[in-house]
Amino acid sequence: MTAIATWPGRAESWLDERGKPAWIAAMVVGFIVFWPIGLAILAYMIWGKQMFGRSCKGRNPMHRGAMTSSSGNSAFDAYKADMLKRLEDEQAAFGAFLDRLREAKDKAEFDTFMDERSRKRAESAQQGEPAS
Repeated sequence: MTAIATWPGRAESWLDERGKPAWIAAMVVGFIVFWPIGLAILAYMIWGKQMFGRSCKGRNPMHRGAMTSSSGNSAFDAYKADMLKRLEDEQAAFGAFLDRLREAKDKAEFDTFMDERSRKRAESAQQGEPAS
């Protein structure tokens, strides 16, 4: 009985070690073999917080603390901080540029709509039809 009871835990650990792609592959194989198995794996992934509860970045030691850790070289750390600040400023400027671009496009579309509307009204007035 203990071997049967422990295999789901071992399977879960094995899939956890391999990450989200392994869970997704297991779910796809489950759907192919017998759809209720795939559905059960999907439900476990969603309600067991496997899909949304953990971040892959948290498990990777390269991502952990990469932005705040010191390299031990003060010149490099100063360069890194300056570069990160510059990149953040460029990202903010680019975001503002995209916002202005969207606003200009929206304004142009609205102006075109209003021009067409007034043109249709003028045409209908010339033909003697009531305006809508």
